[in-house]
Amino acid sequence: MIDHPAAGNWTFRLLIAGALVALGAAPARAWGPLVHQRVTSEAIDTLPKGLKPFYKAHRLEMPSLAVDAPPPEDESTERRFTLDRFLPFPFSDLPRTEAALKTKYGDDAAKAGRLPWLIQESYARLVEAYRSGDKGKILTESDTLAGYVADLHNPLALTENYDGQKTGQHGLWVRFSNKLPEAMDKKLNFGGQTARLIDDPKGYVFSMISQTYIWLDNLLYLEELAKRGQSGYTEIYYDTLAQKAGPLAKDRLEEATTDVGSYWYTAWTTAGRPELK
Repeated sequence: MIDHPAAGNWTFRLLIAGALVALGAAPARAWGPLVHQRVTSEAIDTLPKGLKPFYKAHRLEMPSLAVDAPPPEDESTERRFTLDRFLPFPFSDLPRTEAALKTKYGDDAAKAGRLPWLIQESYARLVEAYRSGDKGKILTESDTLAGYVADLHNPLALTENYDGQKTGQHGLWVRFSNKLPEAMDKKLNFGGQTARLIDDPKGYVFSMISQTYIWLDNLLYLEELAKRGQSGYTEIYYDTLAQKAGPLAKDRLEEATTDVGSYWYTAWTTAGRPELK
C-alpha cells in the first residue's frame, strides 16, 4: 500500500467498521479507504496522454487523495448489490434497469442496494462535468465514480453472505476488505492495464458484476483454509490469508483500476474530448 498523509484519519473508522460487523451490520464501502485511494491513484496511470496530464496535475485536489482528506461521507448501504437474493449465478434474467428490478421484485429490490445504478448515475454526471469544463466537478465526480467501480469488484459487495454470516465466517467483510490489505501493506502491489473505451457504459456494469461474483466461492474457500488450525485472527492467520487470498484481492483491484480509468476515458470521449487544464 502507498503511504498517505491522511492515513491516520482512518484508524477510528476501521475500529467502527469492526464494531459494526460485530453487531451484524457490514460497513457500506466494499474496501477500506486506503484501498480506494490506491485504486484512484493508480487509475490515473492508465489514462491516455490527452487526459493523464490533467489528473496528474490535480490529483491532490481529488477528495480521497487530498492531503487532508476527510472521512468518506457516502456510507449508505446502497453501495452494494446483493443480487444473489434474487437469482443464482450467472444472473441471466436480472433486469437491467432499476425500474424493472423494482417491478419484478417489489420492496426486496431496495434491500439489495443500488451500486449498479450509482455507477451509471455517477458516470452520467462525469460526462456533464467534462462538457461544462468545471474542474472541481470533474475531479470530485471522478473520485466518486472510482469508489463505486472499486466497490463493484469486491465479491462480498454482491452477496447476501457479505460478512460470511451464512457460512460460519463472521467478520469476513472487515478481514478481507480492510485488514488483509493493511496486513499485506507494500506486498499488495497492483496497477492497471491501459484504459480503453467502453462501448456500452451502462451495460458494462453487468459485465463487471459477473466477472466479480464468479470469485465469491473461491474467496469463501480460501478464507476457510486460512482459518483451519488457528485459534484466532492473529498475525499468522493474516500471513496465511495473504498467501491464499492475496492473489485474488490483487486481481480484483487490478481489474478495478483498469475499469476506473476506462470509465473516466469513456466519459471524456463521450463529452467530446475537451481540452482540460
